[in-house]
Amino acid sequence: MKKIGLMSDTHSYLHPDVYRYFEKVDEIWHAGDIGNLELADKLEAFKPFRAVYGNIDGAELRVRYPLHLPFEVEQVKVFMTHIGGYPGKYAPGIKDLLKEHTPKLFICGHSHILKVMPDPAMNLVHINPGACGIQGWHKVKTLVRFDLSAGNISQLEVIELPK
Repeated sequence: MKKIGLMSDTHSYLHPDVYRYFEKVDEIWHAGDIGNLELADKLEAFKPFRAVYGNIDGAELRVRYPLHLPFEVEQVKVFMTHIGGYPGKYAPGIKDLLKEHTPKLFICGHSHILKVMPDPAMNLVHINPGACGIQGWHKVKTLVRFDLSAGNISQLEVIELPK
């Protein structure tokens, strides 16, 4: 079993409570708009870290992280990108990538809107962890934690960070 901490849209701001809420996770995943290398370096020093770059990320982050990241953890196929849309309203080209990679878990960021929803047609679960940075119009900073084990996603929880 692996415990996952999921975040997105930090925009160069790392809330100090991230360390407390992600203390017991095995990996941290970031769905883009990291903001700067310093933030990525801090997270990489704290826990094993996977990330994709977002539309505000500069060349230094685009060299280090991919636009799309397909991978597998605990027999769960994952596809992570920054601009992905959501079931019924996927971003251009995303549905084709999901058909190609057939993930059980599709993760994206960008909208700053927390979403957890199934897509029965694609046989996947979609998660957008919202935003945990200070830039943007979102009123609540959010993180997501969940467990992966033997092909299953469980114990999903949303964390609201204090202002």
